[in-house]
Amino acid sequence: MGGILLLLTTLLLPVQSWAASVKVVRISDTAEKSRVVFELSRSVTYTIFRMHKPERVVIDMQHTQWRKHAMKIVLPNPVVKSVRHGMHKGVLRVVLDLNRKGLAMRSFLLKKMQGKPPRLVVDLIRQSGNHEANVSHSHQHELVIAVDAGHGGEDPGAIGPHGLQEKKVTLAIAKKLVAMINKQHGMRAVLTRKNDYFVPLKKRVRLVRQSHADVMISIHADAVREREVKGSSVYTLAERGATPDRVAIALAAKENAADEMGGVHHAHNEVEDPMVRNILGDMAKRDSLNSSQILAETMITSLRKIGKVKYEVPKRARFVVLGALEIPSVLVEVDFISNPKQERKLRTSRYQQKLAAALFQASQHFLRRMGMLANRNSKKTS
Repeated sequence: MGGILLLLTTLLLPVQSWAASVKVVRISDTAEKSRVVFELSRSVTYTIFRMHKPERVVIDMQHTQWRKHAMKIVLPNPVVKSVRHGMHKGVLRVVLDLNRKGLAMRSFLLKKMQGKPPRLVVDLIRQSGNHEANVSHSHQHELVIAVDAGHGGEDPGAIGPHGLQEKKVTLAIAKKLVAMINKQHGMRAVLTRKNDYFVPLKKRVRLVRQSHADVMISIHADAVREREVKGSSVYTLAERGATPDRVAIALAAKENAADEMGGVHHAHNEVEDPMVRNILGDMAKRDSLNSSQILAETMITSLRKIGKVKYEVPKRARFVVLGALEIPSVLVEVDFISNPKQERKLRTSRYQQKLAAALFQASQHFLRRMGMLANRNSKKTS
């Protein structure tokens, strides 16, 4: 009888159904910031805010539990003094006690990808000056968007059935995008080419680096034999050793061959150069590739509002022009110039303006999501 009562009591007890759990917490430090990463069993809904006196960051994760031995952090570190956590009504509260004031903060979720689990990332960014930073922090300098108009000069790129050249389309869209960016408060654009001339792929990468760009967008127009194919697509750089799909490999080979049209020959298409290997660790490069993935997904969402998207998720390949590994970078194929109907649209200023606006809005959304741009709509005054 006692055993039956015990069984009934057990069955009547409320069972907590956890949607997610924190599996690992780790931290990495650079000269600019400390990054706290929560590896999760699945994506979570969370809120984050700052508290002062003492300085701390509070993160609440809905329906989430803390796994035993999740902490993989040696404390204190230059920014984080201690990490505390507790449960209340199904909400996991994590408190990061800080060693210093004047830190900017940003946070974002990374989806499960390339064998890595979902992650919640919290960046604590060191700032100069004595002012207090908050969640809506924006950089004191203008954010730089590098806009790369594909092809140019003796390299026309793809050519449509009625003779429209890819190089002309990409430059027209790029100039419209630059005009939008330069009207926006807190943003500034640079072009890798301003007119119809040839720029080698690796020089484009150097120009992007020299501009100290925060984001890089390379604009192209796709072409295939089947004339009915249409739609935009977005690509990011594949990590070394990754195995991109057949479509991405073929496109990368075509775009990487642009240098040969301009008389530049390479022994091989090497994306990573010695300078990057020296200044960037694996974690920093991975962070940038993750940011590129977020930027690419944001681009797809924005482009979907104005027309067909060929691939619903970003594809990856070894594009030479995306070789600035430290900068979130994407290659956008705005449409298929090989489709006669789309070629006619690509020729019009109206469609070019729509495409530029989609890329602009995606860039803004990405920068705000990453905590780099204040959430405001003010424009520059002349």
